[in-house]
Amino acid sequence: MTEWHRRIALSVSAVALLIVVYAILYQWALLTFEGVETTFFDSLQIVIEAFTTAGFGGDTEHWNTPLMNLFVVAMNLTGVLLVFLALPLVVVPLFQEALKDSPQKSTDLTDHVIICSYSSREDVLRSELEASDVPYVIIDTDPETVLELNTDGIEAILGDPEQEETFRAANIDDAEALVADVSDEENVSVILTARELREDLTIVSVAEDEHEATYHRYAGADRVIRPRQVLGQALAHKATLSLTQKLRETVELGEDFEISELLVKDDCDLAGQTLAELDLQDQIEATVIGMWSNGEFIPVPGPDTRIDENAILLVAGSHQAIEQVNSRTISPNTPDTDRVVVAGYGVVGTATVEALDANGISHTVVDVKDDDAVDITGDVNDRETLSEAAIENARFVVLALDDDTTTMYTTVAIEEHAPDTDVITRVNDVQNTAKLYRAGAEYVLALSTVTGRMLSSVLLEDEEILTPDTQFEIIRTTAPKLAGKTLLEASVRERTGATIAAIERNGELLTNPGADSLVERDDKLIVTGSDDTVNRFIETFK
Repeated sequence: MTEWHRRIALSVSAVALLIVVYAILYQWALLTFEGVETTFFDSLQIVIEAFTTAGFGGDTEHWNTPLMNLFVVAMNLTGVLLVFLALPLVVVPLFQEALKDSPQKSTDLTDHVIICSYSSREDVLRSELEASDVPYVIIDTDPETVLELNTDGIEAILGDPEQEETFRAANIDDAEALVADVSDEENVSVILTARELREDLTIVSVAEDEHEATYHRYAGADRVIRPRQVLGQALAHKATLSLTQKLRETVELGEDFEISELLVKDDCDLAGQTLAELDLQDQIEATVIGMWSNGEFIPVPGPDTRIDENAILLVAGSHQAIEQVNSRTISPNTPDTDRVVVAGYGVVGTATVEALDANGISHTVVDVKDDDAVDITGDVNDRETLSEAAIENARFVVLALDDDTTTMYTTVAIEEHAPDTDVITRVNDVQNTAKLYRAGAEYVLALSTVTGRMLSSVLLEDEEILTPDTQFEIIRTTAPKLAGKTLLEASVRERTGATIAAIERNGELLTNPGADSLVERDDKLIVTGSDDTVNRFIETFK
């Protein structure tokens, strides 16, 4: 029973009791003050007539004494007060409540993915599923969240994902898969509950702690992903690439063809030049197939595109060619120090430190909580903490903080305190990425991006995501609607903004396909771009 149903029941019961009490008192008063006997039901009729003003005057000839008249006056006033109080306090709110939208509580979807529960981490996953035309329903315990999702046209239901009735309302019998992303502890209960109802259901869980991931597997999860760990490693690798100049983060597509994401440093050889001036294709057979500049994605940079400082390039070519491009992204005015300051020692920060240790990079860890691995205990937003960490003498600051607002504030504080120190940072909500670039960060990677891509790589059979932990998305997929057409005829770049970097056909890799390249039915395509442009490609050509 809902709250407003309970309020109706209590209000009706209270009025009914008051009427019965008045009927008994009226019967007693009439006999005591007037000496007139009447039945209880006659008294009940008189009281209801007085309260509702539906009828009046049947017993007036018996109201002759002052005390009887006072009693009738009191009864009439009580009826009037009930009307005036009931309308604003009970009736109007009840009508408002009844008219107000209520959150959805069940779904009729089939062949769908059940997502437990909702946060910004699920936004990228939703986009990937929608692009592939895979239906989904979100389960959440917060009515306002569910109602807001419903208002936006998103299938979501209100319920506790640890209860069997919630999964029945989510039509688990006809579902294809389930994503458990509540908390490490609650995910165990969610997995057990779902597994009790469906032994053959594909269950993917999101875990933070390595030990908790083991419990998820014991509970019955088919796959367990740890996006925070992957995110921390990715942030560390960005610093490591610039410090060691050793190319590690490449996607190997063929025997002599790779794709890599490179960060352009201040005052390096590439900064400020156009692609035509660099002529990388003719000089070293490397091709820039995408670029992020100031937080904006440039899908197909043309020859007149100028490479700004701190731009992020997606480069394709041989390993040797990419190494040469990478060497030209390093600033000649390299500081003497190779030290990295890591702010935040949660799951992401721990993974960052472990990756730095593995590459022999010296680091200083700052966190508000005291820990054996924490070098400086304090708030990184505090100027004294920044001075103690000597960030002005650090090469990089990696922000592994768990709050986007705090991360933005800290980025601005570091830019003011140590403008020559580069900031590499995580963010929870991908929508805040552009804000952090505007705040001065050199590289930003969203937890929602990493989580969504890792989940999609498990849930989408016909799509293989090759880069869950970079600004660019690179996938291997089929495109049935492209079969029999050239890239020029299909206007792939114009319609989607994505780039087909290579075509896999009969065990061979066709690299840098031109506009006249014909796509065959069984081809596998290597598609690159931002999440939005790649999703647009899937929606258009799948």
